[in-house]
Amino acid sequence: MKDLFIKTTQQKYWLDQLASIAEPIRTEAKEVDEQSRFPFEAHRLLLQIGYPRLTLPKEFGGEGLSVYDMVLIQETLASYDENASLSLGWTLGVVGEIYETKLWAEDALHLLAPEIKNGAIINRAVSEAATGSPTRGGRPGTNAISTKQGWLLNGRKIFTTASPVLDYFLTSAWIEEKNQIGFFLIHKGVKGLSIEENWEMSAMRGTSSHDLVLTDVVVPSNYLVELPSHPSGGKINGWILHIPATYLGIAQAARDYALHFANHHQPNSLNAPISTLPNVQQLLGDIELKLHQARFVLYGVAEAYDDPARREFLTNEMAVAKHTVTNLAIDVVDKAMRVVGAKSLQLTNPLQRYYRNVRAGLHNPPMDDMTIIKLATAAIEQQKMKEN
Repeated sequence: MKDLFIKTTQQKYWLDQLASIAEPIRTEAKEVDEQSRFPFEAHRLLLQIGYPRLTLPKEFGGEGLSVYDMVLIQETLASYDENASLSLGWTLGVVGEIYETKLWAEDALHLLAPEIKNGAIINRAVSEAATGSPTRGGRPGTNAISTKQGWLLNGRKIFTTASPVLDYFLTSAWIEEKNQIGFFLIHKGVKGLSIEENWEMSAMRGTSSHDLVLTDVVVPSNYLVELPSHPSGGKINGWILHIPATYLGIAQAARDYALHFANHHQPNSLNAPISTLPNVQQLLGDIELKLHQARFVLYGVAEAYDDPARREFLTNEMAVAKHTVTNLAIDVVDKAMRVVGAKSLQLTNPLQRYYRNVRAGLHNPPMDDMTIIKLATAAIEQQKMKEN
């Protein structure tokens, strides 16, 4: 069904590039989960095909892929290895947002572009233990003080996805003298920066989202690259759709496994595979339905975002896509496990990994409760405006 959403030769080219490295990535994914380590081989192979530069605009030496393109490619990668997809997806999303919206000064954009073109990995380091999700508005405990040598930063960040391979940490900190939050571009090699390897999770174990520790880190004055005038998550950003794309990829992988199992598993009590049974067909049909629903929502929102004429009408649609796709993906994996039965819980079975990992989507921003409240608030306000 995904072929329905392939629209350009450029998309087909990059899907073929991914397909050429699919098997070693799939093979490593099992070890990555079992050993709770980063998918270094997948990372190496993705760098070889130029993955980090996909969303860097062509004028800066990148491939210039759109949000729609990114979603298509991220979903495919996640069907091979969801840890690699979510980890590298953050670079695609961060780069896409920064360069599309010209979020930084021109000299800073030109400073980072050659690095990304040559395979540099970047991610935002925002979450902290005391603040919870940054989208809920907590003030960071990480602080930045202006000195003669530059900015002096101290603090700790949690959930620093892909920390073992990040070249740059786009780190939020409270600037007392400005009475606001700023984002600082910090290179991995700076003195005082360290990674505390404490990622002990049952889901997305291979993202290596360890703690980032900053102890008297000094960065140049011009590496204060963002001074947001709005709260985190307060502006329309289509590039966050790399998140639900990853969970849709997990659902696709679970579907593929369950369908193959149903077509080949034949207990001696039957004279045909279990795919001929009405109850199994009911489950498989429901899986197909939910995948259709998820894709039309996700790709529909991505397409609307890429269209300048329609983007101005978007409000909560990114959150709707994330909520819809993630919850449908969870349901798809659950039904795939019902098809396979108790074997799906064996540690050697990929479905138990999909089951754990797909649920991580509930805890990626934006959270379900915030999405629902925002939708309700928007509807109430729209109705009031119509009546006035």
